[in-house]
Amino acid sequence: MPTKKFDLEDRTLNLSIEIIRLCKKLPKTTIVIPLINQIMRSGTAIGANYTEANDSLGKKDFILRVRTARKEAKETIYWLKLVKEAENNFSEEIIQLLQECTELKNILSSIINNASYKFHLYN
Repeated sequence: MPTKKFDLEDRTLNLSIEIIRLCKKLPKTTIVIPLINQIMRSGTAIGANYTEANDSLGKKDFILRVRTARKEAKETIYWLKLVKEAENNFSEEIIQLLQECTELKNILSSIINNASYKFHLYN
C-alpha cells in the first residue's frame, strides 16, 4: 500500500482502490466470489460515507454518516478475515488492508466521540 495520507477522503479512496485491486486478483471460486461481493460493498462504502459526512447538513447528519463509515470499516475487517482464511496466497496484502481498515475504524471512532461530545456540549 502507498504511504498513508492524513486526508481521510484520500485515504479512504486509496483503501477502496486497493480493495478493488485485491478483488481483481482473487480466484473466482464458489467460496471466494460471495466474499468478493461483500468486501467490494463494505470496503468502498467507507470512503463514500465519509465523503458524504463532509458534505452533511449538520452535526447530527455528520455523526450519522461517520458512524455508517465506521460500521462499514468493521464489516470490511470481518470479510477480509474470511478471505484470508479462504485464500492464503494473498495473506500479506490482506494483512495490510486489515491494518488500514482497523486504523480507519479507530480514527472514525475518535471523530465520532469528539463530534458527539461537542454536539452535546452545545445543544
